[in-house]
Amino acid sequence: MKSSSPQAQKQRGMAIISALLIAAVVAVIAAGMLTRQSVFTRSLEAEQSRVQGAAALLAGLELSRQLLRDTRQQDVLTRLDQPWAQPVKSHLLNSPGSGFEGRIEDQQGKFNLRNLLSNERVDGGQLRSFERLCEMIGIDAALSQRISQRVIASYPRMPDLQAAGQSMAQTGFDGVRATSPSARQRPLPATQPMLRSLDDLRGLEGMNEELLGRLDQYVSLIPAKTWVNGNTASAEVLVAVVPGLSLAQARAVVGERDRGQWFLNRGDFVNRLHLPHLTVDGLNVGISSDWFLLRGHARRDQRRVSLDALLHRPADEMPKVVWSRLGV
Repeated sequence: MKSSSPQAQKQRGMAIISALLIAAVVAVIAAGMLTRQSVFTRSLEAEQSRVQGAAALLAGLELSRQLLRDTRQQDVLTRLDQPWAQPVKSHLLNSPGSGFEGRIEDQQGKFNLRNLLSNERVDGGQLRSFERLCEMIGIDAALSQRISQRVIASYPRMPDLQAAGQSMAQTGFDGVRATSPSARQRPLPATQPMLRSLDDLRGLEGMNEELLGRLDQYVSLIPAKTWVNGNTASAEVLVAVVPGLSLAQARAVVGERDRGQWFLNRGDFVNRLHLPHLTVDGLNVGISSDWFLLRGHARRDQRRVSLDALLHRPADEMPKVVWSRLGV
């Protein structure tokens, strides 16, 4: 038998090499296709999770709005034993892994920082109330002052007429008197951006996450002047806003309240404090609320998306979403 010629052996070797190269190219192409398919699949799964998470958040938000509306229709009082004060849970149909869990907080059960200004002027009484509250909850005076200054600076306010008059007297200019109607109608513009929530106070000197969390338990930031709800406020908040009320008295009356002796009206609140000097007139305490904060999160498999939303509940209307914020 004749052996193959060198030329035939060379051709067979080239054929083998070509086959190996083709196999390698096919393998690379297949691997690339599998990689792209895997990336596409993960992207599709991520988008599906995002859509389902958004749907769960929306379901939780709508459920919370309905709870608040139904409660108002049943009772004009706002109390901690009502359905809105219980954990909010909802689950999407055909998606057992998706759901919303959250809680609604009464923002009028806290001290509203917006109350530091009234008619575009600093309210001295409210400022002292805030200082008393900060002292009780362990916020030092310097930080308390920086917080109030930051809040006040974010709203237009009338100038100090006495200081303005002294300044004009020093300069000899009195073309527009500080006491004239035109001077009173020109508020100073805000010098700081508007605050939306307590999170916007993070940049203040001396503020940290622990203090911000402590502040969040007792303080709110509502875009309107409000009263404190005596049916949901803590003892510390009541002491801050009720002249002459001691912490021991406040804790006693809050304990009775939370055992079911809810305040029926403002007069009932005043009578049960047993403070002879106290009257309903001028007292910034009520027994109902219009402002709430929803805090919750939606889960889908291993993903978790959070939601914060400020809700305003007008009388006889579906609560409105004032602002909302998503997070992960």
